[in-house]
Amino acid sequence: MSVSSLGAQSSASIQMLVQMRAQMNDLQRQISTGQKSSNYAGLGLDRGLTVGLRAQVSAANAYTDTITNVGTRISIAQTALERVGDVGNTTRSTILQANAAGTSAGTLQATANTSLDELLGLLNTQSGDRYLFSGRDTDKPTVESISHILDGDGSRAGLKQLIAERLQADLGTAGTGRLTITSPTATSVSIDDEASPFGIKLSSSASTLSNATVTGPTGTPPSNLTVDFTGLPNAGEALTVRVTLPDGSTENVTLTATTKSPPGDNEFTIGATAADTATNLQAALTTTVDKFAKTSLTAASAVQASNEFFDADLNNPPLRVDGPPFDSATGLISGTAANSVIWYTGDADSDPARTTATAQIDRSLSVNYGVRASEEGIRDIVQNVATLAAVSINSTSPYAADLSAALNNRLTSSLSNSDGGQTVTDIQTELAGAQTSMSAAKSRHQQTEATLGDFLQEIAGVSNEEAAAQILALQTRMQASMQTTAMLFQTSLVNYLG
Repeated sequence: MSVSSLGAQSSASIQMLVQMRAQMNDLQRQISTGQKSSNYAGLGLDRGLTVGLRAQVSAANAYTDTITNVGTRISIAQTALERVGDVGNTTRSTILQANAAGTSAGTLQATANTSLDELLGLLNTQSGDRYLFSGRDTDKPTVESISHILDGDGSRAGLKQLIAERLQADLGTAGTGRLTITSPTATSVSIDDEASPFGIKLSSSASTLSNATVTGPTGTPPSNLTVDFTGLPNAGEALTVRVTLPDGSTENVTLTATTKSPPGDNEFTIGATAADTATNLQAALTTTVDKFAKTSLTAASAVQASNEFFDADLNNPPLRVDGPPFDSATGLISGTAANSVIWYTGDADSDPARTTATAQIDRSLSVNYGVRASEEGIRDIVQNVATLAAVSINSTSPYAADLSAALNNRLTSSLSNSDGGQTVTDIQTELAGAQTSMSAAKSRHQQTEATLGDFLQEIAGVSNEEAAAQILALQTRMQASMQTTAMLFQTSLVNYLG
């Protein structure tokens, strides 16, 4: 009779216990991680599918992160733009109220300074380390400081200096807007403008004057208007001259015949003779043009200088009057970055502003969300507020109220977007379109992540209840095996034979 080796049986039992212990550890790992295997090899034939699904989930997560980051930037930009629009509307309302209440120009100027400072701060808004209104140049501030923009920076001229130079050029050496009023004959009066880009330009004329021949303005561009009296006009009859101002606006200068002496504003006295009447018309025209130059022309000149300053960027410095001397200048020259402040310091390419920042939010879908502070809708508000802040009006001047009204009317018209150009709301609407696209894409990605996550769970995941049941069964088996092994280790020949 043969007896099997107890040592061999014990070794097999121990090996089985080790395997069960390893199986127990794996089941415990499955419960703690929720995964069937710690590597793809353990998934068998499903490993390739699992790799592909996880890649899709990872891509969806990356797109979602991008949408979150870009969404934050756009939301911050939208908030800033909302306030920029509010400042523009508030400035317009303040000007209108000031006109009605007769608020001093100094008070308006102080208010405009505060508003301009806020606008520039808004345009230098950052999200993280990105300046949101600099186009592609997101690593540097968008606009210059208020002091540099208004007062210049050393050798670089600011807005106030450009306005002052332009006004000298538009007024001319005689201060009459470069109009010359003469009397070619005893019974005639002539008005001539200069062939330069500055001052008042004659456009057309209309007359109801009896016994007077009105000629001109003629030529291209129109110039020289002559009124020749052949007799006396009647009271209430008028001469109207339409003129064009430096900012492109047009206004009428009307003089009405009267028997009063001295005449009132915008009137001329009918004299005893045609020659006397011509002399009186010449004097009235001189007075009227002087006032017109110090009010409407001065306001238009400031607006045009501001146009040239704010139309500039790093690629196109502002136009400057070719001087000194400025009052006799005959043309404009391009400034340089060395002698002129460039208010907007961001990206100045000619492509659409929105394309300066792009985000990929899906495999085949991207959104554009860049903004430049130099866009028309933003620039117009900054320009008008800055012009109001830059023009100083001497309260002791007899024309102070008229000049303030002339300037205010131009600024409120521009702030009302009367030309139908781009507005801040247009920019916000375009950004809102990007937000809508991102919101829809984010929902799709979240749905994709949820669906693929469920699928992955079915493939690579485990049921905690099932794993727990397996652990319980394994524990029972291990306990039985360990008891058996212990009995084998206690067996002796004497016990066996007994």
